[in-house]
Amino acid sequence: MAGPVRVRRLTDHLDDEPAEHRRFAHCLEALEAVTEAAEADLVAAVLRDQDATMADSAVGRHLDRRAAGLLTGPRFTAWAHAMTEVIADRDFLALRLREWALLRAIALGEPWTAEELTGATNWLRRMAATSQIATSSESLRLLAEHGRTRRTRNVAGRQLPQRDRPG
Repeated sequence: MAGPVRVRRLTDHLDDEPAEHRRFAHCLEALEAVTEAAEADLVAAVLRDQDATMADSAVGRHLDRRAAGLLTGPRFTAWAHAMTEVIADRDFLALRLREWALLRAIALGEPWTAEELTGATNWLRRMAATSQIATSSESLRLLAEHGRTRRTRNVAGRQLPQRDRPG
């Protein structure tokens, strides 16, 4: 007679995960569920985690998700100011938030400079070239002509209306 059959629970795999993976998953869940009023405090708490890489990654994902959702709406500016105060000493996160603000300016037809866009990270250039939000012919033309990577130049060029494509 065979021994008892052990049925694996859906969460059994978490028992085998390293502690930082469990904390990362918990942080993502908490950040996704947080209210606006408690968001800055929770982001600050996550950034105090002993594993700075894990904390930055969780908050980075949160910033990307929230910024994308708020990008063209009226609450983006206040949210970005609140987040800037919390993440000011985290270079990568501060840069990412500034680039979301630049993407917003492009999307809303607000002032921005060619230097800001051509000096931006490849991530922002790809977002500006592929995003259905930022459809500025001026930004697409600039990226089609001066994009750092061939991929960005090609994607931006394809996004341009036929009449606006570079020579």
